[in-house]
Amino acid sequence: MNVDSDSTAVVVVDMQNGFCDPDGSLYAPASEDVIEPIQELLQRSREAGASVVFTRDVHTREQFEDNHYYDEFDRWGEHVMEGSWEADIVDDFDVREDDHVVTKYTYDAFYQTDLEGYLNAHDIHDLLICGTLANVCVLHTAGSAGLRDFKPMLVEDAIGYIEEDHRDYALEHAAWLFGEGVELDDIEFE
Repeated sequence: MNVDSDSTAVVVVDMQNGFCDPDGSLYAPASEDVIEPIQELLQRSREAGASVVFTRDVHTREQFEDNHYYDEFDRWGEHVMEGSWEADIVDDFDVREDDHVVTKYTYDAFYQTDLEGYLNAHDIHDLLICGTLANVCVLHTAGSAGLRDFKPMLVEDAIGYIEEDHRDYALEHAAWLFGEGVELDDIEFE
């Protein structure tokens, strides 16, 4: 698949210690396993001049206190707390000054963040989405991108998960409804 590096961003979703390190509270081995493929994608995209976006899922202790229904701590327990080691992007990634880092407080990297404004300001239309978890933050970010008329392309072999069936579901759902899947080796930057 040919990708225009001028109008494309690689969006690395939530590759943080809390999810990717064995000492993290929500560690998923498959999330750690995709560090290397994501590093390769980042190297190739940077060489081609594509933009890079990292998302960070971050929470405060009181974030869900006044909510009627939505409470991630009920489902997952406290995780990636603001200012903690868990909330940091794993050291394996070279986050650069010209990369855009989005701090998000929900599964969706567009919800109440500056991501859409950043992409529009840089004339970016296509997103190569990788990271973790497939059926949670990756899927919700990709769906939100599609609804905003960005083209979400999920890099299938660079997406972490808890169970492989979760990844398969997310990829099938995205392809059916709002995006498409692509393998890392099939990406050609122009």
